[in-house]
Amino acid sequence: MSKRATIIAGLVAVLAAMCTAPAEAGAKKKPATADATKLGDLRTKAYFDINKIVWPNPPAIARIKFVDLFTGEKVDPNQFSKQNRRPKQKWMDRLAGAQNVNEIDAGKLPFQLIRTYGLAFDSKGRIYAADQGVGAVFIFDPKTKTVEMIRNGKEAHFGLIMGLAIDDDDRMFVSDAKLHRVLVLSSQHEQLASVGMDVLVNPGGLAIDRENRLLYVVDTGNDTVVVFDADSFKKLRNIGKPSRKHTATDPGSFSLPTNVAVDSEGDVYVTDTFNNRVQIFDADGEFLGAFGKNGDGPGHFERPKGIAVDCDRHIWVVDAAQDRVKVFDREGRLLIYFGEHGEYPGRFMGAYGIAIDKENRVAVSETFPGRVQMFRYVNDAEAEAEMARRATGSQTNGGTR
Repeated sequence: MSKRATIIAGLVAVLAAMCTAPAEAGAKKKPATADATKLGDLRTKAYFDINKIVWPNPPAIARIKFVDLFTGEKVDPNQFSKQNRRPKQKWMDRLAGAQNVNEIDAGKLPFQLIRTYGLAFDSKGRIYAADQGVGAVFIFDPKTKTVEMIRNGKEAHFGLIMGLAIDDDDRMFVSDAKLHRVLVLSSQHEQLASVGMDVLVNPGGLAIDRENRLLYVVDTGNDTVVVFDADSFKKLRNIGKPSRKHTATDPGSFSLPTNVAVDSEGDVYVTDTFNNRVQIFDADGEFLGAFGKNGDGPGHFERPKGIAVDCDRHIWVVDAAQDRVKVFDREGRLLIYFGEHGEYPGRFMGAYGIAIDKENRVAVSETFPGRVQMFRYVNDAEAEAEMARRATGSQTNGGTR
């Protein structure tokens, strides 16, 4: 058996032992105060040590570790009382995750996540989070514990922000469902371009293929993934058949897709949300396969939304209805999962987006209330080294008895 097969088999074997419950550009910077609120309160209680939350449970080798949680400062909920009178949403927008945003004085924006969707990491390891409730992109720095904002009406102009992606030059791409475009900002948060205004109906999730220089935009409203040149922003092709009926079920077609990810080989992964499956394509848009079906079990889907691929080409999928994050191999076999409804670290309330950086840190966004949780993925090589270390330690101990 190969080393990779051994690791996969080990992950499947410990699945039953898992535990989902713990036993710039003028933007003003402020301290990230998540530690002083919900997270700080948890650390003072004797229920458990949140710094030791891992999946699966010991003595199995940990593959996912809880690291931190970001929310912002406390705000007065009365500031948002007008939201109770917002126009009724269309069912398609509710399913896709888009929600109406009232006009709020950009100078009085609260420093608090309220309804968080798209996520991305930049080259410095900072987490970018698109928050519809505030109408701003938050930038959290896990190292310095500071955060800044790109605000609607100040540093940028947003309508209804959904997805985020950042390329190797730290250009930021923001999809806007209301303005039917993808806004491109420089590393200094200056507007560079608007993409797709003539073709996009309801853009959502984004992904950048840095090697092939491709920008993937999920057009939820048109049941397609639109592919642009990441430098010239010229439209190249569609993946899927354009439709606004949301009834397609055949392979290669979508029904209300929401998010997209690209792996190191250029393969493309799309959460086909209404069909409760993940579809896989190559860099030319050719269909490669799909996995998933509707159900309430850990290996099934009930509205998959966020998706990301790690350095070992494992596929991480956020199940919004189950509030779980599930990790699969390329054949669609469930390797590990974590999460359930709840407010403790490692549990979620309206889980939606996910992003993974080059240091194997995993960020997951929530919408009720707005939060971003950060985890650490222990990759296959690290897990194998730990297995070898334990084996060597057992042999040494056994030989001295």
